[in-house]
Amino acid sequence: MSYIRDRRTGRPVDHARRGTPRSNPHRLRQDGAMLKALQADLAIIKQRDPAARGTLEILLCYPGLHALTLHRFSHWLWGSQLPLLPLLARLLSQLGRLVTGIEIHPGARIGHGVFIDHGMGVVVGETAVIGNRCLLYQGVTLGGTGKAHGKRHPSLEENVVVGAGAKVLGAITVGTNTRIGAGSVLLRDVAADSTVVGIPGRVIHQSGVRIDPLAHSALPDTEANVIRNLMERIDLLETELTRTQACLRELAAGRPVLEACTGAAQNLKDREILEFLGDNPGITS
Repeated sequence: MSYIRDRRTGRPVDHARRGTPRSNPHRLRQDGAMLKALQADLAIIKQRDPAARGTLEILLCYPGLHALTLHRFSHWLWGSQLPLLPLLARLLSQLGRLVTGIEIHPGARIGHGVFIDHGMGVVVGETAVIGNRCLLYQGVTLGGTGKAHGKRHPSLEENVVVGAGAKVLGAITVGTNTRIGAGSVLLRDVAADSTVVGIPGRVIHQSGVRIDPLAHSALPDTEANVIRNLMERIDLLETELTRTQACLRELAAGRPVLEACTGAAQNLKDREILEFLGDNPGITS
């Protein structure tokens, strides 16, 4: 058998191996890439969904898994240079939307171990990026803003959780381990290890503590906390005003003031109020 020398190592190389093409992320390969993605998706569903009773049930009854599997094939078609295959990719994505209620553009890039729970109404745009082990609930939109070409949809880094009905819009980046509360509308970049709630979305917690993706009840009621603080401040101001008026009446009558007319300043929890108003280091403009 004839051999040639490898230019880098100088070792003999078989002709059969010499013609092996370089890896291409848009082509189906025989290394089991799509199979590995399916295995990772199955594993994350078993880990995060207590209703999952077995592999067969997941394969047959989970529309999120069906949508992701169709997307991986349509994404390969979308990246092909052959005529009409991109159109076929769009048609396949529309078929997935019809069957599952989940619309994923074939141009979107999705990592392994992604879980779309229930999934009805989920929309993922063309230039969106979803990192490994992300969790999306029903009604989530990863949408674009404006009509400009190029990157216009959000990028989710690893382990991001997006609650039901949340909207993440524009070419923004959501950091690793971030949790976006249900119904939030996020329009700006978010640092890693954050929790976002509200319209527009604001960071209300940031730390290095690992986030439980299923602990939705742990999200704080930011609006209620701020309103409570403002009510306490109003109550304090009214009390101080009443005391001051009483002191002035005593002085006007020429009687000595028996008690101090000033009080200590209240701790107004300014940090929490500033976070609610958007002055938060967790979000960058």
